[in-house]
Amino acid sequence: MEERLNIKKELLEIIEGQKNTGEIKRGSPIADVKLNPKVTQTIDTLTQSLESLNPNLSPLRYSPELLNGIWQLNYATAGEIRRLSSFKYGLQLGAVYQVIDISTKSFFNQAFVNHQLGLLSGYVLVTAIFEAAEDSSSSLPNHTLDINFKKRYLAIDKIANIKTPKLDPFKVIPANNPQQRNPTFTITYLDEDLRIGRGGAGGLYILSKSPNTKVIQDYYKFIYENN
Repeated sequence: MEERLNIKKELLEIIEGQKNTGEIKRGSPIADVKLNPKVTQTIDTLTQSLESLNPNLSPLRYSPELLNGIWQLNYATAGEIRRLSSFKYGLQLGAVYQVIDISTKSFFNQAFVNHQLGLLSGYVLVTAIFEAAEDSSSSLPNHTLDINFKKRYLAIDKIANIKTPKLDPFKVIPANNPQQRNPTFTITYLDEDLRIGRGGAGGLYILSKSPNTKVIQDYYKFIYENN
């Protein structure tokens, strides 16, 4: 257990150490394309070492309750996070959350965005439902989720620090699932406050449990007002 905790601590410290002051303040995740390849390789090596010591090998079967709650993204190699972290025109990626509700088999992803001069702020929110993927070796759930993305909301909540309810959201569209494949997410490491997983296209995600309950409160208010 000590080895696992030491690797976990080193992994999170390296990720946090790559962030600048602004990214730390905003709670932004780091994408691999922003890092030196040697640092990316170190993160990948530590991640694989931690995955090999996963204390919950079949979380959907034995510990689904650990998935529940608010997760904040620390690091990713996925295409969408790479794109979000490469905004232009002074826009900056803020905190990215995934909130999972096991009881309803649903989750939402929310990425906050703001302008470096405070000209505007907003977010992208995507809703989804999920099921445990069928495991050919067992009839019981294991560690992979089949995902069905539902809606994508694009919103500007403030311009020059003035609330803009008519733009919150300004666009609601179907959240298209990838063509020619079913989106999946495989949980490769899970404990009480850290989750590592890989998407169907191979993208790596490292997330930590967050105490920011305001994310959930704002979400339910948002859904209520837009349904």
